[in-house]
Amino acid sequence: MEFWKNTLGAPVKIVAPMVDASELAWRLLSRKYGAQLCYTPMLHSALFSRDPKYRNEALASCEEDKPLIVQFCGNDPQIMLEAALLAQDYCLAIDINLGCPQAIAKRGHYGAFLQDEWPLLKEIVSLLSKHLKIPVTCKVRRFETKEKTIEYAKLLEDAGCSMLTVHGRTREQKGPLTGLADWSYVKAVRDAVNIPVISNGNIQNMQDLERCLMETGAVGVMVAEGNLYNPALFMYQNPPAWEPAQEYLELVQQYPCPNSYVRGHLFKLFHHVLPLPLNNHLRIELGAANTLDQFKNIVNKIKCLYEPYHRGDKNWEFTVEPETYNLVLPPWLCQPYVRETPENHVKKIEDKVKEAEKRLNEGTKRNYEDNEGNPISRKQMKKLRRINRRPEKPENSHIRSLEKCSNCENPLGSKCGFYLCKKCCRDKCFTENLDCEGHRILVKTRREMAVRYSQNKDKTKAKTINDGKKLTTVKCEL
Repeated sequence: MEFWKNTLGAPVKIVAPMVDASELAWRLLSRKYGAQLCYTPMLHSALFSRDPKYRNEALASCEEDKPLIVQFCGNDPQIMLEAALLAQDYCLAIDINLGCPQAIAKRGHYGAFLQDEWPLLKEIVSLLSKHLKIPVTCKVRRFETKEKTIEYAKLLEDAGCSMLTVHGRTREQKGPLTGLADWSYVKAVRDAVNIPVISNGNIQNMQDLERCLMETGAVGVMVAEGNLYNPALFMYQNPPAWEPAQEYLELVQQYPCPNSYVRGHLFKLFHHVLPLPLNNHLRIELGAANTLDQFKNIVNKIKCLYEPYHRGDKNWEFTVEPETYNLVLPPWLCQPYVRETPENHVKKIEDKVKEAEKRLNEGTKRNYEDNEGNPISRKQMKKLRRINRRPEKPENSHIRSLEKCSNCENPLGSKCGFYLCKKCCRDKCFTENLDCEGHRILVKTRREMAVRYSQNKDKTKAKTINDGKKLTTVKCEL
């Protein structure tokens, strides 16, 4: 408990490690809204240890970004130790990810897909705890039974784990089958071990956090999705989404990150606004945005659209069916995203299968209708959906030019500088030593590269021979 109290400062409100989401700018925003401890995103230990660029980007931090824990994933004890040694001067602890249930973790054989390999996990935790000057912590998911979960937690504690985060879901609870986390497993682990235990799962607001602390006895609560949809969760607030969005964009300007991170955060902050039919154009615009100015412009548009309702200058009325959009709070306020229950998801899948089987048995096809209720074919329905996704795109933009190649009867390449089809263009470039950017045929460029490579190779060979002669002469003189 000394590590949790004295080193970390007894944090209760904790932001989880989130891939492409808990970068420096978002961590600073979360701390501004009450977060007491943050984790870096999950870092790949092998890539971290060998790639300086990846390492520098991953360790981006500042004085305000404390306390901080760096999280690694991997399955090789030596590589994980090497990565941890490179990171230990930039954080207060190294966390081992044993909870990621995603497909990428299964392919890479790390995260929750190591939870059955206890000898390997014991080796990893013990090796890091012996050779690092800072503590080692772990983040895990529960097993099907409390007995096995407790045994798992004790193994990690005995190996040298100084703090344990327990996610109350199993490895299989993810995506549409996520369901609720079982806090009783967290409580069982907390009662069985002598190290600090943090609870993870089911936190959508501060009332959930307080209830979790009371029911589990955990020292702190880790929040992931709840933080992304409402970063002011720790302050009992539901601010209009444009306020944290604008603050976040200002932080991104100071501490840059990939546009995909920014886009993902804005989609979550405005999750309840963008699906409205009125805002379809804003959703499309945000999906295509790729500069900070464009992101700021979209946030300002949403603010101008909904600020009169927020101030009370206009009266807000829901314009869609309650069963599809049933919110207690107005949609422009930051608020939780509530997933569909696994039971409902399974029922929908079963209903679709039954409907398909019924049509197959009856020999009937599914009926499609346009926006006015007129029957149309499946092909026409797909076309309408494509147009609705990209309403600004001309309907006939996909039609190919009818112009023909200058040398043959094949269609002309639309971007070819020589007005040829691809075959004729390739022949011309090969014969005349040319490049065609339109067809991406780079004969001239590749030939020049081959010449340079050959010259460099000859120089290297000559230098090696000369160095060898000098070495032989020196040996003879000796």
